[in-house]
Amino acid sequence: MANQIVVQNLILDPTSPYYYHPSENPGAVIVTIPLNGDNYHSWARVVTMALETKNKVQFIDGTLPRPPNHDPLFPCWNRCNNLVVSWLNHSIHQTILPSILWMKNALEIWNDLKERYYQGDVFRILELIREIYSIKQGTLSI
Repeated sequence: MANQIVVQNLILDPTSPYYYHPSENPGAVIVTIPLNGDNYHSWARVVTMALETKNKVQFIDGTLPRPPNHDPLFPCWNRCNNLVVSWLNHSIHQTILPSILWMKNALEIWNDLKERYYQGDVFRILELIREIYSIKQGTLSI
């Protein structure tokens, strides 16, 4: 009975990642430009911001792990995870979607996409390359 009260409180608490606002639905589009492979950095930033505003970023950053199936929180976690998975699916270009469509865990999808498309800190890499090319010793370039 105590577990049911805890779960009920988490579901009703708007600050909880298990809270499911009536306006949230699996068909919603949370970003306007889908991931196409070339825009990973900007896409990931926009998706992260959208999930932060919905208090669901924990499903992709690993801070809210999947509870065991017998845990009273599992149905809540599963429902919200499926919601985030659906949002991710709607934010990915149709050419990429088949490669993640059957993944059930939002964190697994997020990590898979990051592994495939993350190119490091592109801006910092370009800055370092520019610095390397501008190195001089006296009046001579190196």
